Amino acid sequence: MRMNKRTQWIATTAVLAAVYYGLTVVLAPVSYGPIQFRVAEVMNLLAFYNPAFAPGIVLGVLLSNITSPLGIYDIFFGTFHTAISLYVMGKIHRKWVASLMPALFSWIIGFELYLVYGGGIAGFLGMSASVAASELIICTLISLPVYEVLERNPGFRSIVSKNPQ
Repeated sequence: MRMNKRTQWIATTAVLAAVYYGLTVVLAPVSYGPIQFRVAEVMNLLAFYNPAFAPGIVLGVLLSNITSPLGIYDIFFGTFHTAISLYVMGKIHRKWVASLMPALFSWIIGFELYLVYGGGIAGFLGMSASVAASELIICTLISLPVYEVLERNPGFRSIVSKNPQ
């Protein structure tokens, strides 16, 4: 039995959200705070291949941030950071440039962390730089080679295709 497109989109969104949430919660000690390394951010590059994947990732971030020790700040700023990063990522035609978007918008998380932890302008800049470095490592240095390998797989290409055959 084939699913209609809406049912398939809902199922895909739910799976992406669950995977993002699961990775973040299992790795919680490094997923939250002023120095963070969210392994689930590897999933962000999926929005480059197909913007229809963005809502599932954003939902995963929202769910993950509900359990964040940073509370409402993380729910709002963290989710907004991902939403804007993935939206812009979906508009870019070069994968390596798209991979930079979460780092480019890391000032949003830096501002969140500044609101929670303080530290003046130096704190804001330092926390923004820390998040940007983490995003560069995960979304560019790790994700690009991973997706290069995945792209060689016809099954992966079929799944992420904007216009599946």
